[in-house]
Amino acid sequence: MTSLQNHAHNIIIITSLILILIPSTISAGDCECHDETDHRDKSGALKFKLAAIGSVLTAGGLGVSLPLLGRRFEILRPENDMFFMIKAFAAGVILATGFIHILPDAFKSLASPCLEKNPWGKFPFSGFIAMTASIGTLVVDTVATSYYKNAHFEKTKRVNVDEEDGDGDGDEHAGHVHMHTHATHGHAHGVGPVSSDGTSLSELVRQRIISQVLEMGIVVHSVIIGISLGAAQSPDTIKPLLIALSFHQFFEGMGLGGCISQAKFESLTTTIMTLFFSLTTPVGIGVGIGISSVYKENSHSGLIVEGVFNSASAGILIYMALVDLLAADFMNSRMENNVRLQLGSHISLLLGAGCMSFLAKWA
Repeated sequence: MTSLQNHAHNIIIITSLILILIPSTISAGDCECHDETDHRDKSGALKFKLAAIGSVLTAGGLGVSLPLLGRRFEILRPENDMFFMIKAFAAGVILATGFIHILPDAFKSLASPCLEKNPWGKFPFSGFIAMTASIGTLVVDTVATSYYKNAHFEKTKRVNVDEEDGDGDGDEHAGHVHMHTHATHGHAHGVGPVSSDGTSLSELVRQRIISQVLEMGIVVHSVIIGISLGAAQSPDTIKPLLIALSFHQFFEGMGLGGCISQAKFESLTTTIMTLFFSLTTPVGIGVGIGISSVYKENSHSGLIVEGVFNSASAGILIYMALVDLLAADFMNSRMENNVRLQLGSHISLLLGAGCMSFLAKWA
């Protein structure tokens, strides 16, 4: 009887210890607010970081430059069907980057147990910020398009009025004035940067705004990704990121380069936009290397800044991929009248989204 009581007493003690220890173990496992030191190798990590700078710079520069070489290569010209399919693949990569790669990371950062439960744990800030960024991008898109169109039309109207005033007063010139004015109006829309392939003024303005807003969204998250990679201390963390980022930069560059190509910017503007995109992530990696000794990924400030920027860039990229890249091309009359092009573009879109989703989860 005594042994049975002792046995029961031991069971109660062990059970009590388990009940006490399990919550503390779970809490410690859920909230890793301190940097891990088990797999750190600063010298080995630095080698991979330098390799990442070269790889990402090459991939991004090549990706954004290829569509701009369309004047020399028939397959890369915007009027070619293959260009549509390549652009659809790149749009799939951008869409998956927003949904699969960036947005989940944003939720993870802002829902981290390392942050105060009030307010971060009581409201889905990541989704709210992404939604707000998407709406903000729509506002910028609409206002900028309206402004540039009205500014150009006002300029064209002033030119027409001046020419009407200077063409003479007699009735014998009335017909001439009308025809000349009409030709001038046509000149404003069909000659110069929009006459070579028949692109309308509204389409040209639209493409220019798309390319600028898209680059803004890409640059925001590229900086965050670059800093995260540069601040990492484990080669095991950097290796998969190097491959995923190189793929990611190449096809994001293809999508952006396609928009820049269709926008027909001047050479200087094109060069600046190309260099800006190509250098952003490598510079971010360099900044990450510089602050790696003081940067703590799981710190309070680090989690909030990373979560907010990732949420905003995800919202921008999702909007741009769906509305400005995919909807603009897939609702095009040329696409609607070509079943073969539709099929090829849809397959390319799925392949791009699938490949980036796999790499994002693998990395």
